[in-house]
Amino acid sequence: MKISTKGRYGLRAMVDLAVFSGGEHVALGSIAERQMISVIYLEQVFSVLKKAGLVKSVKGAQGGYALADEPSKIHAGSILRALEGQLSVIEFDSPECRNLIQACLKDVVWDRMDECLNEMVDSITLEDLANDYKRLNGLDAVMYYI
Repeated sequence: MKISTKGRYGLRAMVDLAVFSGGEHVALGSIAERQMISVIYLEQVFSVLKKAGLVKSVKGAQGGYALADEPSKIHAGSILRALEGQLSVIEFDSPECRNLIQACLKDVVWDRMDECLNEMVDSITLEDLANDYKRLNGLDAVMYYI
């Protein structure tokens, strides 16, 4: 399995939204500039994310996108599945799965890999990713005033 550009950019954009929104709507242009992604491409990605109920949008001068839920309730797996479809290491609809050895491999190897992959991406929240981003970039430092 290989995550497409849509999946990679979509996850980056959602982390950006979690980090920089502060509860406000964010223009796609701002996300595009920070992430160096085309606004036109992000419009396509956010259209899918909106249909999946992961973001909400407001039109107008003060408009933009916001997360549809708390970052702690949105998982990387939900974002990737919205943009990529089912996360699986191989396609199971192939004629190869009719072979007994292939069926055994499906049950013992591929299904277990899929299970681990899905458990892993479902264990990571946008809050986790946003906090890691802030920590790695020194944005989580506490300010003391005298």
